Amino acid sequence: MKYVVVISGPTAVGKTALSIAIAQYFNTEIISADSRQFFKEIPIGTAAPSYEEMNLVHHHCVGNLSITDYYNAFKFEQDALQILSKLFNNHDIVIVSGGSGLYIDALCNGIDDIPDIDSNIRQYVINQYTSQGIESLRSTLQKLDIEYYRIVDLKNPARLMRAIEVCLQTGKTYTSVRTQTSKKRDFVTIKIALNLPRNQLYERINARVDAMITEGLEQEAKSVIHYRNQTALKTVGYKELFDYFDGNISKQDAIDTIKQNTRNYAKRQISWLKRDSLYTWFEPHNASEIISFIERIIDGE
Repeated sequence: MKYVVVISGPTAVGKTALSIAIAQYFNTEIISADSRQFFKEIPIGTAAPSYEEMNLVHHHCVGNLSITDYYNAFKFEQDALQILSKLFNNHDIVIVSGGSGLYIDALCNGIDDIPDIDSNIRQYVINQYTSQGIESLRSTLQKLDIEYYRIVDLKNPARLMRAIEVCLQTGKTYTSVRTQTSKKRDFVTIKIALNLPRNQLYERINARVDAMITEGLEQEAKSVIHYRNQTALKTVGYKELFDYFDGNISKQDAIDTIKQNTRNYAKRQISWLKRDSLYTWFEPHNASEIISFIERIIDGE
């Protein structure tokens, strides 16, 4: 029997350190399911594993794409399954770590093969967002697919843009294109979610943002500002600094807003994970307890 151990949780909770500890214990490797850590140009703002951390345990799907590459959950599903098939030749257990719930769901349950989007349609939707803002996307999606509008994260422009693209490409609702049926997998999934008391998590988030600024997040954002319309950069940390570069807010306001938006993002991540009753929740410092939990499942207890 082969096992995929999913380690998820909100940003800054401690997924990377715990995943490395678990992977070292089981002498295995890690597949990242963080939808922003794929992009090689933005390691600071995405809190990608460091060079030293990746030397401790082999990581897959970290820094393997450019921010100009088109990527989605379906492509990740195919890539991750291919990686797993190779890793399972030498390992009975593989760790999948990340906070991107949609990508984890794609790997564990499957996602529909949604057709490629015509470049003109994609550019049309991008132009709508950049010129008219997120409220325009919400209004458009509400007209095209009211069912998906009612469940989607209305603060996530990437999700809104994706649904609108599919509606325009297929002439159908995004809801009807998504089958919501799980695909059969040839491995057992063990799902672990990490969390901390809210005040501790928020302290970690604030400290991480300060550390990112010290490490050079501002310089990293400047280096990619010419690509600001790419989906990869429609994310916390970059859009706030772009506002600062545009002269709309002060640097301190940008930093404070990054912290607030990151805390809001963490709340949404927790809400997503709580939808799935298969997750067992732990605090990140309980590595030995988590290892025992995994071993009991593998031993059939």
